[in-house]
Amino acid sequence: MRKDGRILITGATGFIGANLARFFLKKGFDIHAFIRKGSDTWRIRDLISHIRSYGVDLSDVGAVEKAVVKIKPSYIFHAAAFGGYHFQNEAQKIISANFLGTVNLLNACKGLDYKLFVNTGSSSEYGLKSILMKESDICEPVTDYGVSKVAATLFARALAQRDKRPIVTLRLFSPYGYYEGASRLVPSLITAYLSGKAPEVSSPDCVRDFIFIEDVLSAYSKVIDKKGSVAGEIINIGSGRQYRVSDVSRAVARLTGSKAKPQWGKIANPRCEPKHWQADITKAKKLLGWQPKFGLEQGLEKTIGWYESL
Repeated sequence: MRKDGRILITGATGFIGANLARFFLKKGFDIHAFIRKGSDTWRIRDLISHIRSYGVDLSDVGAVEKAVVKIKPSYIFHAAAFGGYHFQNEAQKIISANFLGTVNLLNACKGLDYKLFVNTGSSSEYGLKSILMKESDICEPVTDYGVSKVAATLFARALAQRDKRPIVTLRLFSPYGYYEGASRLVPSLITAYLSGKAPEVSSPDCVRDFIFIEDVLSAYSKVIDKKGSVAGEIINIGSGRQYRVSDVSRAVARLTGSKAKPQWGKIANPRCEPKHWQADITKAKKLLGWQPKFGLEQGLEKTIGWYESL
């Protein structure tokens, strides 16, 4: 086990958090996880005996402070979030979890001599843009989720700059891969096509910058290596390419050998959909020496293989 390797992960039962726990446990880090009471632990059930978990809700200031003082983490990966799914639409909960939860966690860590705090941001912070999304762009979010995430990002950056703390935000675009929620696009396409069913999807023309989970994990690893030069930064983590939902559907159908045809328009999409959603990853390349290793088909192929192994 690494001597400097104590990592605290919030949102450890979620898609990003669970993958972070698995990835860094394999690298020899000592993993400590905040798990909110009542959370479904299916993603990390086999890890429970190998990590240290705490029943902490980020809204409980006292519990958060007590836990972080006890853990004394070298690294904090803040991946807890609410509102990323269409059914998570309660504005009060979204603001409380994403913004106030981040404030509580950062404040609780003020007295610690940690090496790096990584805030997990979202491309939803940008809002609707017609060109490549750059970190220097004005954020104009159009959802409660986007508003809450950009508020958390700005608070984290202000604290980093004012108090000279090693805090960085990795602004993720559209991650997919192992352990993603079943209702999300890629898992729903894969499970439908593998079972020979026609997937029910919204519009073929919706666009996203999809990034494979292994590339996301690589970015977190890189940011540890570059921790001395990223304080106060906001860094896009995406593929740098834009894909239509129809592109993803065709790729999954081809890779699974399915002849089923998607049923477009079967799922309502209440969100305001942009015509452009693509990350400028110049900054990630420059500051982290990071760039995606997996193209869309490569990532989908590995994800399909994972589903077939279940």
